[in-house]
Amino acid sequence: MSLIGEILPVTNIVLDLNVSSKKRLFEEASQLLQQQAGLQQEAVFECLFAREKLGSTALGKGVAIPHGRTNVVKEAIGAFIRLQTPIAFDAPDEQPVNLIFILLVPENASTQHLNVLSDLAGKFSQKAVRNALLNATSAEAIRDILSAE
Repeated sequence: MSLIGEILPVTNIVLDLNVSSKKRLFEEASQLLQQQAGLQQEAVFECLFAREKLGSTALGKGVAIPHGRTNVVKEAIGAFIRLQTPIAFDAPDEQPVNLIFILLVPENASTQHLNVLSDLAGKFSQKAVRNALLNATSAEAIRDILSAE
């Protein structure tokens, strides 16, 4: 299984979430990670929001990878959210975002952090992968797409 597959349980995948802003997205993602992984909701939100203040984590082409290092996780964890309606994310191509992969890693896990970000950026750069994610009808299908080697 790929590194992405190892950190992305099916329970951390949400399809067609309806939010209107980055802040609401981060609130929903923090709640999801609290419910599914037992993480501190406020700490997750603060981690994601603080990183986003440094610069947008949007890649362009409708994709963003909000991420951060935090002491609330002992090992890397991911969540994937597909939005019902794309939202503004300050993307380099100025396009709204609807495919989001949230990545949290321990504060001292820089190599793993970079490897996962690199894998994700490579996958999301492929139009076929983005289209497959947009058309997938289940969390299992999303996980299969993102986990493929």
